[in-house]
Amino acid sequence: MIYHIVTTTDWTAQRDSLTYAAASLANEGFIHLSTKEQVAGVLKRYYQNVPDLLLLHVDPNKLTADLRYEAATNNELFPHLYGPLNKDAVVNIDPIDQ
Repeated sequence: MIYHIVTTTDWTAQRDSLTYAAASLANEGFIHLSTKEQVAGVLKRYYQNVPDLLLLHVDPNKLTADLRYEAATNNELFPHLYGPLNKDAVVNIDPIDQ
């Protein structure tokens, strides 16, 4: 399982679509994802004091876009999705309590 952090507002804005496209897809060419072990660090680095977050649980075997593990922060390998996230790969959504 891999994970994506998103605001409730961003997720619900695309609720009628079969896919989800994070802003990073247009800006950087991919959607940022994390392994389970990386989620806490990502929350601490990028989402402190950001309200109404959701954690999407994504089954990598169901993805239709290209998934690559690439070096990022501290040369740690992070999963990057090079295309929109097909929503049928999202198997669970949890609210994040910070």
